[in-house]
Amino acid sequence: MRDRCQAVLMTARSRPQQQIAEDLGTTTRNVQRFLARYRAGGLEGLKIQWAPGKTPLIPEHLAPTLLDWIRQGPRACGLKRANWTHVALADFLHQQTGIRVRETAMGDFCRRHGVRLYRPTYRFLRADPARQQQAQQELSEKNARRRQASWSF
Repeated sequence: MRDRCQAVLMTARSRPQQQIAEDLGTTTRNVQRFLARYRAGGLEGLKIQWAPGKTPLIPEHLAPTLLDWIRQGPRACGLKRANWTHVALADFLHQQTGIRVRETAMGDFCRRHGVRLYRPTYRFLRADPARQQQAQQELSEKNARRRQASWSF
């Protein structure tokens, strides 16, 4: 945007377009484009207009449905899985709607909607340390009894 405004200001000071292009590190054709856009639309015409980009493969009207599936989990959707993966979610979307997408498209959808698929954290990782110690002691006693019983033959 700065270069575009500079080109307009330099032109107003009667600088040649070739010299403007050299000073701004661009081509004379770009300087001509900047000036034409300024003449057509003023400062608004100089604003950078980004292309909208590729349309997502998963239609936005399906977002609430997909987010519900993710919240409910695969078991609630009738699948024998513990958790969603991008591949499993893409396959389920294809089964339900006929829309086939790849794992990467499903990953993009999840990132756009702030969803992070995860593996379940098992309870023993968050368990009470005293109960873990007690369970380890019970297991060691049980294993000791088994070893003793196998030696008594």
